[in-house]
Amino acid sequence: MAIEDVSEMLKRELPALLRDDPDFRRYVLELTHREYAGRQQTEDRFDRVLEELRQDREAQELKWARQDRKWEEQNQKWWEAKEEDKSNRAEQDHKWREAKEEQDRKWREAKEEQDRKWEESQAEFQRVHEEIMAQSQKHDRHIGALGARWGVQSEAAFRNALAGILEKNFDIQVLNVNEYDDQGEVFDQPDQIELDIIIKNGLLLICELKSSVSKGDMYFFERKARFYERRHDRKADRLIVISPMIDKRAEKFAKELGIETYSDSLGVKKI
Repeated sequence: MAIEDVSEMLKRELPALLRDDPDFRRYVLELTHREYAGRQQTEDRFDRVLEELRQDREAQELKWARQDRKWEEQNQKWWEAKEEDKSNRAEQDHKWREAKEEQDRKWREAKEEQDRKWEESQAEFQRVHEEIMAQSQKHDRHIGALGARWGVQSEAAFRNALAGILEKNFDIQVLNVNEYDDQGEVFDQPDQIELDIIIKNGLLLICELKSSVSKGDMYFFERKARFYERRHDRKADRLIVISPMIDKRAEKFAKELGIETYSDSLGVKKI
C-alpha cells in the first residue's frame, strides 16, 4: 500500500479509533506522555503538598497546647507563692505582671511568626496549585493538537485557544489579518494570506499559531511575514511560531531564518 494511501486512511479512521478504541487511545497517550506530567503524578504532588501543610499545622497546634499548659502550671505556682508570702504581695504582683507581659509578648511574637509561615505556606500551595493546573492545561492542549491534526477538532479552534492564552498572560490582543496576495508573492499564485499580528508599545510581532508545523509551513510563514512587511512598509520586530508539534527540520530552519519557536503559549518570552 502506498504511503499516501496509508496517510489518507489514518486521517479517515484515526478520529473514530481515538473515540471508540480505549487501547488505541492509551497507545497514543503513551507516545506523547513525555510532553506533559501524568495525571497520577500531578495528583500525588497535590496530595503531598496538602499533607505537608496539614502536618505542619498540627505540629504547631500541639506546640501551642503545650505552651498553654506550661503557662497554666507556672501561673498556678505564682499564685501559690503569693499565698505563702503575704508580706511580699506587692513585689510578687509586680513580678507576676512583668512575667505575664513578657510571656504575652513572646506569645504574640510566636503567633505572628506562625501566621507569617502559614501565609507563606498558603502562597506556596497556591503556586503549586497553579503550576499543576498549568501542566494539566498544557496536557489538554497537546491532546487538542493531536485532535486538530487529525480532524477531531478544527485548526481554527486550536488557534483561538493559543491566542486566548497569549492575550490572558500578556495583556495584549492577537489580531487575525487576512489579505489578498494578487501577485502570487507567497504561493507563486494569487491567494488569500492569513497572519496573526500583535502590536504593543510600538512593536510589531507576526505570529503563526498551529497544532503542528512542518519545514514547509515554516518556509511559507516566513514568506507571508515578508509579504506583510512589504505591503505595509514596516519591519517586524519579532517572528514567532507557537505549536506543540514542530518538526525538527522546521526548528532548525526557523533558527536560520531568525524565527522564535515555542511549544506552548505560556513559554513565550515577555512581550
